Amino acid sequence: MTHIKILGTGCSNCAKTADLIRKVAAELGVEPVIEKETDLAKIMAYGALSTPGVVIDEKLVHAGGVPAAKEIREWLTQQ
Repeated sequence: MTHIKILGTGCSNCAKTADLIRKVAAELGVEPVIEKETDLAKIMAYGALSTPGVVIDEKLVHAGGVPAAKEIREWLTQQ
């Protein structure tokens, strides 16, 4: 099962990112475990210098801004 973490302090872009990942996952029939990580020290430990960040199975795949749906599809189909 794919495990996804949304890195950020709870800004609107973090919420948009989580919602978009849920939407794309549903379209693909994928049921990832999605959680939010708001602890700044843990966010920095992943190497995310800007938020929102996206970590899939403990690997940072995105940092800064809301990712495009196309990009999310690529992440979820490569798992």
